[in-house]
Amino acid sequence: MAGDKGLKPGFKQLLSAFLLKNALYIVLLTLLGVIVAISPSFLKLQNFYFIITQSSSRIILALGVASIIVLGYTDLSLGRSVGMSAIVCASLLQAVTYSQRIFPHLPRLPIILPILLVMVLVSLFMIAQALFVSKLKVAPFICSLGFQLVIYGLQSLYLDDLNDSSPIGGFDPVYSRFAQGAIEIGNFRLPYLIIYAFLASLLIWFIWNRTKLGRNMYAIGGNSEAATVSGVSVVANIITVYVIAGMMYGFGGALEGARTGSVTNMLGQGYELDAIAACVVGGVSMRGGVGTVAGVVTGVLMFQIINYGLVFIGVNPYVQYIVKGMIIVLAVTIDSQKYIKRK
Repeated sequence: MAGDKGLKPGFKQLLSAFLLKNALYIVLLTLLGVIVAISPSFLKLQNFYFIITQSSSRIILALGVASIIVLGYTDLSLGRSVGMSAIVCASLLQAVTYSQRIFPHLPRLPIILPILLVMVLVSLFMIAQALFVSKLKVAPFICSLGFQLVIYGLQSLYLDDLNDSSPIGGFDPVYSRFAQGAIEIGNFRLPYLIIYAFLASLLIWFIWNRTKLGRNMYAIGGNSEAATVSGVSVVANIITVYVIAGMMYGFGGALEGARTGSVTNMLGQGYELDAIAACVVGGVSMRGGVGTVAGVVTGVLMFQIINYGLVFIGVNPYVQYIVKGMIIVLAVTIDSQKYIKRK
């Protein structure tokens, strides 16, 4: 009997730890099970192929903001950065034969030039943010909220002045194919988007796990004061991480513009919430210092599966917001409990 009593606390601790670690996945899998029970056809391979393809650009964006979250910060300007990147790229990469071209006298540009331009442009905004939060100690939430409004205002002025706020279309076929194309071998089709997401994941994994910047990023997120005492250049590392995030936003925005085929001023709205939620679902701690690339990718895929599944079974869009909101609250609650346990 004494042995049995001795085992119970240990079992309870193991069970508690297991549930704390996997509670969110259990809830999401349960929700997925409900979706499948309502509509078994959801399990068709074609649906998951579509989900993975649609998730690819979101993975790139989530990896960008995940680096900032690992620092212990957050970024609400992601969505508007995506929108601005898409608008600028779209305006510069319209087909020369398109009758309603915004820049009718502009020669046909190699797509790499506008893409690099928006990556640099967004990175400049991110450098400004990094300086505010690292040097002037402005709260990242407020700082990114302010830049979200600034970027949205600038892109709105740009679109209104050049195109009367009308959607931008008529893309150069090379630009459209850049996001919509695929490698085809017989019946096998591998979309370029999946390749881009895979390469971006490898790059961020390498930075996080095999570079000094990655080690410093985790150290700053874990304890910035201790990192400073250890000789880490906190400001320089924060700026570098923000620049990498900006480049990911710019590239992801260029892809989203080409993928959708028509860019409006609303493109990118709410993307930041989905990306941050996917990071938290994937185990990236909002308190900093914790997170993996595999977790981010898994979080994006799971979030997209649930999103698509709710649409697939015809759930009211307003109810979808409620479900997504509850998932986010649950994810943050579990993250907080994990942080308390670590302390």
